[in-house]
Amino acid sequence: MLDVAVIEEPAAAEASLDPIRRRILAALAEPGSAAALAARLGLARQKVNYHLKELERHGLVELAEERRKGNVTERVYRATAASYVISPAVLAAVSPDPTRSPDQLSARWLLALGSRLVQEVGTLLTGAARAQRRVASFGIDAEVRFASAADRTAFADGLAEAVATLVARYHDESAPGGRSHRVVVGLHQIPAAATATAAPVPDTDTETAPDPGPGQENAR
Repeated sequence: MLDVAVIEEPAAAEASLDPIRRRILAALAEPGSAAALAARLGLARQKVNYHLKELERHGLVELAEERRKGNVTERVYRATAASYVISPAVLAAVSPDPTRSPDQLSARWLLALGSRLVQEVGTLLTGAARAQRRVASFGIDAEVRFASAADRTAFADGLAEAVATLVARYHDESAPGGRSHRVVVGLHQIPAAATATAAPVPDTDTETAPDPGPGQENAR
């Protein structure tokens, strides 16, 4: 079983989003038969069998083993991954394009960068899984709490300068056999947990934030 599988086919994405199939996928973190799943999820065995076949057809579950029980052969399934990510490639025609109106202060542009990251890394993971190889990658996840908007601005400026310095030091356009890598660095507020009475409110630098224009939702 993979840690993460990337769903790149629209039909597979549609199959994974069905409420019953999502429950079956979650339950199949541990192998189980249709009968066991039906009992655990409170569903008819015929219905579970139908959904299992659809999930198997799209590569989301696989046969783990077959067991003989008297005159019956019981098929035991498992999910092909512990978790799944739907690639933006599924919506290729309408997926965000970070080359369109790049703006470091735009949350929408940051989202477009994240979308491209998922798509590109997903493609690498899919190819590496077929070749039974690992993907060379690196990631940093950190949390920082700023005392003021001015501190946030200074941090962003320093971070941009540090990344630009490193890129200039190591980038070699003419290196024979060199491999191009993508560097993505983002900064965003951690959303507050939504409550039953109020939606999370993003941080702004003024008491009353005007409706932002294109690319200005995170203006300093």
